[in-house]
Amino acid sequence: MLLYFFIIFQRLTELIIAKQNKKWMLHRGGIEIESRHYPLFIWLHSLFFLSLFVEWYVIKDGQLWFSPYLIGIFIMLQFLRVWSILSLGRRWNTRIVVIPGDSRISRGPYRYIKHPNYIIVFFELLVIPLLFQAFVTALLFPLLHLLVLTVRLPAEERALSGELLDR
Repeated sequence: MLLYFFIIFQRLTELIIAKQNKKWMLHRGGIEIESRHYPLFIWLHSLFFLSLFVEWYVIKDGQLWFSPYLIGIFIMLQFLRVWSILSLGRRWNTRIVVIPGDSRISRGPYRYIKHPNYIIVFFELLVIPLLFQAFVTALLFPLLHLLVLTVRLPAEERALSGELLDR
């Protein structure tokens, strides 16, 4: 139960950081772009935690699977997640906010991959349910994440290219 609440606390803390970063960016001339799909992320992650709880705690009676491999992967994903967030600094956000004239961040994992956080989240949505023996959740939510990314990634690329700022 402690791990479950730790992950929820982590996500809620990230939402607070994202809100502060959005305010900081808007104060510096930032513009939020293509926000209509944002509720999909809120629904996806909210339903993920609900599905995880129901499948793990209600159906499986709260048993955890302490696989050293899965725990190792989970810890590695957390380090990668923090590295991604810290690499973007105040520009990290759960929304698409750009400051006109700012250059694209190319440090940390962004030096190698355009959107490392989405890859990390994909694997978290797979590994976390496996730790909780929530196999349906582990199958369903990474696929839903990929579906939401079919809208999010093109929007983010348009925003980062400056294409949407020219309109």
